[in-house]
Amino acid sequence: MGIGIALSPFTLDATDHAVDAAVAAGRQAAAAGLSSLWFGHTFSHDSIVLSAVVGREVPELEVGTSAIPISARHPLLIASQAQTAQAATHGRFALGLALGTEAFTEPVFGVTFDRPIARLREFLTALRTVLDTGTVDFRGETLTAVAPLPAAVAGAKPAVPVLVAAMGPQALRVTGEFADGTLPFLVGPKALAEQIVAPITKAAERAGRSAPRIVAMVPGVVTADIEGARAAAEESTAFYNDIPSYQRIIELSGASRAAELVVIGDEQTIADRVAEYFEAGATDVIFAQTDLTTPADEQRTWQLLGELNRTD
Repeated sequence: MGIGIALSPFTLDATDHAVDAAVAAGRQAAAAGLSSLWFGHTFSHDSIVLSAVVGREVPELEVGTSAIPISARHPLLIASQAQTAQAATHGRFALGLALGTEAFTEPVFGVTFDRPIARLREFLTALRTVLDTGTVDFRGETLTAVAPLPAAVAGAKPAVPVLVAAMGPQALRVTGEFADGTLPFLVGPKALAEQIVAPITKAAERAGRSAPRIVAMVPGVVTADIEGARAAAEESTAFYNDIPSYQRIIELSGASRAAELVVIGDEQTIADRVAEYFEAGATDVIFAQTDLTTPADEQRTWQLLGELNRTD
C-alpha cells in the first residue's frame, strides 16, 4: 500500500516554470515521505514527459499520469511515450488513462465521441500488445494500430502498468480484462468497495489476470479553515457535477455534489478517511487538490500523508 499526491496541471501552469515547479514538488513529496506523485493532464504540459523528467530527477518516487484521455490519441504514440518514461525512470512510471468527455473531444479535436467503451476496449487491446510484445497488428472498428517497425523501447522494464480512470460497469469490465488497475476520483469508501473494487476484481479474475491495483484519488486538505476550504472545494469540483459518470458515482457515494466528497479537517479527520479507503480495498490512496487553502495547509497535508505512508 502506498500514499501519494496528485498535482493539478493548473497549479503548475500558474508558476513561472512548470517543469521546474514539478521537480521541486517531487523533491518536497519525497522529503515528506510520500510514495508517489501523479500529474493531471489538460492541454498545456505533457504529463508523460513531465513524469519522465520528475521520476529521473527524484528517484525515490513513483510517478504517473492521472489521467490522459484516449480521445483523439493513438495507442502506438502513447505506447512510445509511456515506454520512454518507463526507461527514463528505471521502472517507476505508471500510465493512467481516461475515456475522456464529449465536451473535450468533438469541439476540440474534431473527432466523434461515439462508442467510448468499444474504443476503450480496442485502445487497451492494441496498447497492451505493444507494451507486452514490442509490436502490434490490430485492426478494429474504432482504430487501427499496425507497427511497421519494432515499437519496443530499450530499458522500458518492467512492462508499463496501465491504469484506467474507470467508474461505470462497462468501463470497469474492460479495464479489469485488459489493464492493471483503476484510478477512480470522487468515490466514497463504501462506493469504492461495492462499485469499483468488486466488479473490476471479478472482471480481472474472469480474464485470468492478477488482482487489479486500486489507486483511489481523494481530494482533501488538512486545515482549520473549514468554511474557506468548503467554498474552494465547491468551485474546484463544480465541473464534475455535470458529467454523467461522475453524477452516478457521487450519488452512489451518498453525496449530491462532488464537493461533499472532498475530505476537509484536522489530521485525525484525514487519517481516519485514509484508513477507510484502504479498508475499502484501495491499494494506494492519492490526495489531490491539497492546495485548496494555503501553502501552509498544503505542507501540513503532505507531512501528515508522509507520516501515514511511513507507518503503513
